[in-house]
Amino acid sequence: MPNLDQSLSHSDLGHLRIVAALWGVELTASDLEEVRRELCAALLDPRLAEEVLTTLPAEARTALVALAEAGGRLPWASFTRRFGEIRPVGPARRDREQVYLQPVSPAETLFYRALLGRAFFDTPSGPQEFAYVPDEFLRLVTQYLLHPQTTQTTEEAPLGRPASPREREHPRPASDRILDDLTTLLAALRLKIEPPSHHLRYPLPVLMAFLEAANLIQKGEPRPEAVRTFLEADRLTALKTLNNAWRESRSFNELRQLPGLVFEGTWENDPLAARRFLLDVLRHLPRGQWWSLNAFVKAIKETHPDFQRPAGEYDSWFIRRAADGVYLRGFDHWDDVDGALIRYLITGPLFWLGWIDLASASPGGDITAFKINETRRIAPENGKLTVTSEGRIHAPRAVPRVTRYLLARFCEWGEETEEEYRYHITPRSLQRARAQGLKVNTLLALLAKHASAELPPSLVKAIRRWEQRGNEARLERRLILRLSRPEVLDELRRSQAGRYLGEVLGPTAVVVKEGAAAQIFSALTSLGLLAEDATESDIIVREDNHK
Repeated sequence: MPNLDQSLSHSDLGHLRIVAALWGVELTASDLEEVRRELCAALLDPRLAEEVLTTLPAEARTALVALAEAGGRLPWASFTRRFGEIRPVGPARRDREQVYLQPVSPAETLFYRALLGRAFFDTPSGPQEFAYVPDEFLRLVTQYLLHPQTTQTTEEAPLGRPASPREREHPRPASDRILDDLTTLLAALRLKIEPPSHHLRYPLPVLMAFLEAANLIQKGEPRPEAVRTFLEADRLTALKTLNNAWRESRSFNELRQLPGLVFEGTWENDPLAARRFLLDVLRHLPRGQWWSLNAFVKAIKETHPDFQRPAGEYDSWFIRRAADGVYLRGFDHWDDVDGALIRYLITGPLFWLGWIDLASASPGGDITAFKINETRRIAPENGKLTVTSEGRIHAPRAVPRVTRYLLARFCEWGEETEEEYRYHITPRSLQRARAQGLKVNTLLALLAKHASAELPPSLVKAIRRWEQRGNEARLERRLILRLSRPEVLDELRRSQAGRYLGEVLGPTAVVVKEGAAAQIFSALTSLGLLAEDATESDIIVREDNHK
């Protein structure tokens, strides 16, 4: 930080005399440079500095403490938003109206006592204007104001307030369901298919971000050994793995996940810094007590509004609301962006990872309260499969995740319920599994180990026979043309439309080649035959007007 002499180097003689008067210092020099040196020496007297600092108005002391806690400086926009502006008055008006005797803000109180400076400093994003405490005063502020009220405030006064009975009326307990969605997604990625939306309870981009943070995928592809370790671990260990990876991830960007917002431009935010801030604030909340979400967000806005914007810059992030196209720039949109991020972190990742329970004031309503869990709710993995002779498999959620992961790779996926996944063994699914290097013996051993009863012998026989001989039967959907008389079929085959006809199924029935229905209709009309669709799969001639 600049020292006191540097801070006062651009002050006029009138300003220096105002500072001296407010400190109770009598100046003997008359030259500007000599006055500044004399004033600096007087202001740095420890006993005088202690007296002035400790007798400042409460709000001015709070402003100095905020600067000291930030290392001596804060972005000017952020500081003045919290502690007020300094009126831009010239020397003549200043001396005539004596504005320094009736300051309009804590910032003005500090400025006219030389306790606050204003200057540009270099930052990674370029020069930026800061409010700062002159270097010598920073040490004195730390000594006389900061130390007596460290940790005690945060420990005894957590941000926000307990939730009211109404706010916590309808609780939503956390769970470990995210592990099941990740198992489904890993299987889909391994199969190179898009997971059906009804199989996922959490947003796909968020699940992908968790997998990337935990290093389970690389460039969208599963890492086999890492995936195996993750799926074979017990659920509590797997959940902790996710949690630890998320806490330290720089790639998991909660801000960019906020629904309903569009992010434009090349600006960057620091998701790790914002996440660490929130986790530190949550650390001071009482465990097991319901806390008001709205009051918590409001308290952060009042005390730490720039938690994700260290530079206090609210105009350089181009964020647009998708619903109406409005750009959310300026501090007026803090609740739409920064406040929304706090809500998302609590109701999203922390809830999904099982650390926080939620509650609302009405069934299915907006979240109004949260509670930090003292214990984690972990589902058992001791479920058994139900296997039918038709090759259909019912897999309860309690089936080990690694088992369901393999089943999903061997089978077609069916509909699911809240507590059950359903699969179907088909020749196509077995062929797909074989292409991935999976063997039928692995499937049979998996089913035998985890089935609730002995496997149906007919199913085992069918799977073994497929392994040896491949497909021996095939069910096809064909487009059939049925005619009223054999002569009509003969004439149609001799016509130009004959090239659209396939296998003859009888004297009055023939297969229509795929995609040729329109051409057959046209040919029939040209021959004086009116035809119509009798079913979704057949064409039938209803009237024979053969010329």
